[in-house]
Amino acid sequence: MTMSVNHSTSKPVIIALDQGTTSSRAIAFDEHFVPIVSEQREFTQHFPQSGWVEHDADEIWSSQLAVLKSVISSVQSNGHSIKALGITNQRETTVLWSRKTGRPIWRSIVWQDRRTEPWCKQQRDAGLSEYVHKRTGLVLDPYFSASKLVWLLEHVAGARKAAEAGELAFGTVDSWLIWNLTGGRVHATDETNAARTMLYNIERHEWDDTLLARWHIPKSVMPEVRASAGDFGSALESVLGISVPIRGVAGDQQAALFGQGCIEAGEIKNTYGTGCFMLMNTGAEMVSSKHGLITTAAASTSASFKDSRAEIRAISTANGRYALEGSVFVAGAAVQWLRDGLGIIKESNEIETLARTVNTTDDVFLVPAFTGLGSPYWDANARGVLVGLNRGTTKGHIARACLESIAFQSAELALAMQEDSGSKIKSLRVDGGAAANNLLMQMQADLLDAPVVRPKVLESTARGAAALAFLGANPDLKASEVVQVFAAKNQIEREFVPTISRDQASEKLARWREAVKRSLNWGQV
Repeated sequence: MTMSVNHSTSKPVIIALDQGTTSSRAIAFDEHFVPIVSEQREFTQHFPQSGWVEHDADEIWSSQLAVLKSVISSVQSNGHSIKALGITNQRETTVLWSRKTGRPIWRSIVWQDRRTEPWCKQQRDAGLSEYVHKRTGLVLDPYFSASKLVWLLEHVAGARKAAEAGELAFGTVDSWLIWNLTGGRVHATDETNAARTMLYNIERHEWDDTLLARWHIPKSVMPEVRASAGDFGSALESVLGISVPIRGVAGDQQAALFGQGCIEAGEIKNTYGTGCFMLMNTGAEMVSSKHGLITTAAASTSASFKDSRAEIRAISTANGRYALEGSVFVAGAAVQWLRDGLGIIKESNEIETLARTVNTTDDVFLVPAFTGLGSPYWDANARGVLVGLNRGTTKGHIARACLESIAFQSAELALAMQEDSGSKIKSLRVDGGAAANNLLMQMQADLLDAPVVRPKVLESTARGAAALAFLGANPDLKASEVVQVFAAKNQIEREFVPTISRDQASEKLARWREAVKRSLNWGQV
């Protein structure tokens, strides 16, 4: 467990729960949305079979509760009061639990898990791809929650019968945390997380009855969908020692989009974490991608959510109803593989130093398709490849190729967004742990032919959750007013500008795509 504390004058704070793929964090923010206390705890990753990735939902809860209680203790000891809680979470990861006992009936199936690709192929072969894309904005892929929920209902003994009897509750990780914080009184999610299940009609803003019926999912297992900035009940005193209202919830990437201040149509951000997730705010317009991106819900206020449910389309772009998204499944996880799998670095932050021992990759390319490829390829059978090796290849070349792979994958997303939106990206706002890597950020600017802007505070995801909770606790405020407050504090730490020509960038991307071809459909060979 790691912890940091920055003392400041005593004023109300908002605590954001940032439940990620590898760790649970809690961060307290002051009235300017500046972090003052943070704590983090890692939890176990389970890989039962090839392509399977699971978490223990009870361990997720216990780790999140531990860091939350510690942060509460720290802020109270410094005389602060706690105004509200915000929650942001790893998306798509699927939890199914008993309403009676509150215990999961199986480990959580993580967003990276690929076990349901045969089921997804059956649905694609049955001609459902177009309907799914039109209604949910997504592609029929194991990445999303629906296939994971179907797997649990079909493979866990007694699950189907219990679900049909109304005894089970399904949720993404946010719903699981809300359930536990409220002692089972609230079974809810927000629209950004609902939009990642492949069961939510993003145009009508409701669960899609046709898909639920087609896949034999009882509607009784589904959580209630609410606005991202709104009322999700209160954490109980019996759970935390104090009662605290939960007023903001958003999936991690939509929270980061809001936390970066991307509330106007056309603004774009990329988060560099376990994976990379690039989102472009498209305002009230649902943009359908022709280049392998998905259409998803952006964080909503209570007012904009109610307007959408009433089918009112004249919504201010400041409420950011929709977004285009591209997903890279393996980014920071590739660096972890170099550390834990190959052992060529001891700590993840050593990769930049190692990569700088060479000036180029010497035509070595790493395609980290360890769990398939996401946007724009959507190939669940792709597998990782390392090509271009020769007797002169060193650890430095492989480390540099690893960093380049993150930049290449993200560049492909940005180029697809340019095509779909019809406008060139003016700049890319970045956050996440790997955004601190200067070499990677320079690679990204070079490939995009656009500036990469890195803020001083990289906690955009938790910051966005805190801002949404502040909005939920102050419903008379507008999203733009809140963003103005923290935008003033979100100062630019560094801007990376391109140092190579567009032709050079295009040549690099073309060579990268040749390497990608070697990885496609390898799982079926």
